[in-house]
Amino acid sequence: MSFQNYWLFLPACFAINMALGPNNVLSISNGARNGVRCAVLAAFGRLLAFAGMIAIAGLGLGALLLASETLFTLLKFGGAAYLVWIGIKLFRSGPDLLSNASEEVASSRTTNKLRRLAKQEFLVAAGNPKAILVFTAFFPQFVDRSAYAMSFAVLGSTFLMLELVAIAIYAVIGARLGTLANGSRGFGWFNRVSGSVMIGFGLLLAFLRRPAT
Repeated sequence: MSFQNYWLFLPACFAINMALGPNNVLSISNGARNGVRCAVLAAFGRLLAFAGMIAIAGLGLGALLLASETLFTLLKFGGAAYLVWIGIKLFRSGPDLLSNASEEVASSRTTNKLRRLAKQEFLVAAGNPKAILVFTAFFPQFVDRSAYAMSFAVLGSTFLMLELVAIAIYAVIGARLGTLANGSRGFGWFNRVSGSVMIGFGLLLAFLRRPAT
């Protein structure tokens, strides 16, 4: 892959990474509720899902998935339902307070919370067919056909690294917003807004059309 193509890929890719979608809303919410470190660690569930999608797209299976109306519809409505469910949970949730717990109990709760949030990030990413579309439609524009596997791997690794940068940025934004919320009432409004946005993404995903083949 030529350097010229790669330098064109970088800003276009980062714009995709920074787009405000369901996973980045989760990073904001997790950053506000649990801090930057927790939000970034939890988002490795998302990176795992994206890595799997990149591998699938690289093998040419992503195009087959998008070409199948049944599989696309199942993935779309499954992902939409999950986003709406998360949105409802966020809307109804309160702030996480562990300060009164013992150190051992608090550590155990934090570990369990990280696992739950990482699983949530994974499922949100995996249930979004638009992600597969990015890897099957966007990446091939920059792939070097004479070194397909290597160039696709470089593009995929770059995407994941830039995604980690975007995760950290949104987690910091969330932490700042959490500081501004300052109190149960402020967090209540923050959770309602986050939940409403997530529900909105779920409804938009439900109306997503399969690309023409």
